[in-house]
Amino acid sequence: MLRKIASFTVNHDTLTPGLYVSRIDGDCVTYDLRMKKPNGGDYLGQGALHTLEHLLATFIRSSDDSDAVIYVGPMGCRTGFYLIMRDSVSRRRVLEICREAFAFAADFTGSIPGARRTECGNYRAHDLEGARREAAAYAKVLDACSESTFAY
Repeated sequence: MLRKIASFTVNHDTLTPGLYVSRIDGDCVTYDLRMKKPNGGDYLGQGALHTLEHLLATFIRSSDDSDAVIYVGPMGCRTGFYLIMRDSVSRRRVLEICREAFAFAADFTGSIPGARRTECGNYRAHDLEGARREAAAYAKVLDACSESTFAY
């Protein structure tokens, strides 16, 4: 029998955009970077999501805390991203990293990192302007977040 995974136990009808601790597994903390209200009809466009994945992963993996980064990637439902970090990085620092990463993405100009045919499995599916808009909107959400709002 299949077990119900932790993320499916969160009531998605009441979940709002924010930054949450999704789960803790040993020394790894999974953060839910929820950009859109689940089942709200407004989702990240595929191109914007893909471009944000490239920008966020590149920025976060280039940070001073890069050795503690396990994973940065999109949710299949297109409502946000997961960030998995070692617990050696404080929650306060994770919030700072996210704020810096989304500000970077909101202001990004130039060539999208890792978006050439030889680097990306779907290199034509990018939307920089959409990614910038979504990053700017989520940056405002992050401004209202604190360690005390990290619980679902």
